[in-house]
Amino acid sequence: MSKNNKNFLSKNKKNKDLDLFIKKLSSVPKTYNNPSGKILFGLDATASRQPMWDRASHIQAEMFEASLSLGGLEMQVAYYQGFSNFTAFPWCSDSKKIINYMDSVQCLGGLTQINKFLVHALYELKKTKINAIVFIGDCMEENPDIILNNVGKIGLKGIPMFIFQEGNNPEANFVFGEMARITNGFHTIFNSSSSSTLKNLLKAIAIFVAGGKEGLRKNIKIAPNEIKLLLTKL
Repeated sequence: MSKNNKNFLSKNKKNKDLDLFIKKLSSVPKTYNNPSGKILFGLDATASRQPMWDRASHIQAEMFEASLSLGGLEMQVAYYQGFSNFTAFPWCSDSKKIINYMDSVQCLGGLTQINKFLVHALYELKKTKINAIVFIGDCMEENPDIILNNVGKIGLKGIPMFIFQEGNNPEANFVFGEMARITNGFHTIFNSSSSSTLKNLLKAIAIFVAGGKEGLRKNIKIAPNEIKLLLTKL
């Protein structure tokens, strides 16, 4: 495979993924009249993600600041790492607190715990309404049937999952794609050269959940290309 072919976020692929993202995002519940829009944010913090962790943490911090400044939005960040270590921070609408939470997280070696995150999501859905679920990971080392069974339960509740895959692990690529398809969400692949695209897509999700089309218009400068295209699709 040539070097160009290995660049799985080529210009054409970016345009295709972004167009699909816009189409899928338009189905997210429009909560700009709802003061309690919520995003559950899941992270793989295992050792394989260490090379990109600092960069991804910076992107996520910008996302939290941009979106939570709108008001009317809460986030919960959950992550797994090491040996069966799974942590979920409290729901929060303060971007500084969320960033402080994230600064305390370090990558530790261990297997993926995606299903534990999904079980947690289903537990939270019994207590509160969640508008979207975002997950960032690079591997899948679990039974895919069990994972997709719980994803199906989330899909039945009408909650889209937006999956951002670092790298191109084939097992993860298949399962993550199915997670997005089953929930009418979105799956895309990113690497170190596509951090800007990732940042803007994450911001777009949060801004739309928090403020709907009005919020997107007011924050057009945050991600002009993505937001302009999104507004033409809604």
